Amino acid sequence: MPFTLEQFLDVFKKYNQAVFPMQAVFYLISLIAIDLTIKRYPKSDKTISIILAFFWLWMGIVYHLIFFSTINKAAYLFGALFILQGVLFFYFGVFRNKLSFKLGRNIDVYEISGIILFIFALIVYPVIGYFFGHIYPSSPTFGLPCPTTIFTFGLLLLNIRKCPVIILIIPFLWSIVGFTAALQFGIFEDSGLLISGLIATSLLIYRNRILSQKFRRM
Repeated sequence: MPFTLEQFLDVFKKYNQAVFPMQAVFYLISLIAIDLTIKRYPKSDKTISIILAFFWLWMGIVYHLIFFSTINKAAYLFGALFILQGVLFFYFGVFRNKLSFKLGRNIDVYEISGIILFIFALIVYPVIGYFFGHIYPSSPTFGLPCPTTIFTFGLLLLNIRKCPVIILIIPFLWSIVGFTAALQFGIFEDSGLLISGLIATSLLIYRNRILSQKFRRM
């Protein structure tokens, strides 16, 4: 790592102090996204896709390019990839209508996994961090890459259409890169990032195969 744990936590501190009270806004937006998967409206799918695009553009521009780049020049690459991911969500979800999110249609492994990831990203993640001494503002809050990537996987698991594989690549790669923080710096809450990436990506690719087989039989 080209930076120390102290420098890493200081970036969180500077970020959280600078963007406050956006952390609360992000929680509100995430709850709106979940609500839209339950209470279906004509523009629910596009609105959720816009929310995902906003999260990834925010992380790419604000966190990576403005804050994280001060201690790690690789943040410029990360920022570009996160911005690209935001564009992909906007393209496939808003322009191509390839994403349709529904919660409560039937209880299956996808919905259960999605709900678990929501709970982990919004509640369990900060609780684990607190018990390991990562106290606000020197802590990764929701709206930062790791917990927000977990939340993203949760939403994608609720997509009932064939998921474009290209929108899984960057979140999955980040689940590996971000997990290194858990190994290098003892940020154990990030362990859930790799687990969520492996589980969600595997389930989504498997469901794509099932949907493709059903389509061929029609």
